[in-house]
Amino acid sequence: MNPTRWIRTAAVASLALLLVVLGAALRPAISPERSTAIPVLNEVETGFVQDMLAHHNQAVLMVQRLDLGVDPSVAVLARQIGESQRTEIGMMAGWLRMARAATINPEPMAWMHPDPPQHHGHSSATPSDTVTPAHAATMPGMATQTDLDALAAARGRDAEVLFLALMQRHHYGGIQMAQTADRLIDAGVVEQAAREMYDTQTREAGLLGLLLDQRTL
Repeated sequence: MNPTRWIRTAAVASLALLLVVLGAALRPAISPERSTAIPVLNEVETGFVQDMLAHHNQAVLMVQRLDLGVDPSVAVLARQIGESQRTEIGMMAGWLRMARAATINPEPMAWMHPDPPQHHGHSSATPSDTVTPAHAATMPGMATQTDLDALAAARGRDAEVLFLALMQRHHYGGIQMAQTADRLIDAGVVEQAAREMYDTQTREAGLLGLLLDQRTL
């Protein structure tokens, strides 16, 4: 190749490369990217996750209050429920942290209404702090403080019957919440989680009922 032509070709290639580099560098200044982050959770998703977090925490509390001397069949199911709910508690708490949302819902169950709350406060509360009197009064299936105290005091067969009855009712409440969330949320990880909670708690509620029937019929 003619040396002059080679030099000219190299110069043109270098200039083209320089323009590409300059264009990439200047693009943010000419056409800045959107700075507003897309919300991780919408209002309904946030409310559902907050309230289900409180619901799960009470289930774990009931497992902790169950007499250690109960029949192994009840103890194994209780342990299974506690482990699955703790796993989901961690998952939901993580979602709320990512969304910079409070762990406690200031308006429990309001997400189930046609016009969910528009603002969620920020809080440093931990998942163990999320069972409040407001939650117990408004959420389906929640045990009262009297129920929890009775469970802690019960022993043997009485503890088994009370635990199975309280947890079955608790699961029916969780199933209702999950069904509603599935209906209100169009798609995404929260809807998928709601469906999985519905499936899991439906199966567990059936087992709770079988064990309860064995002790009460």
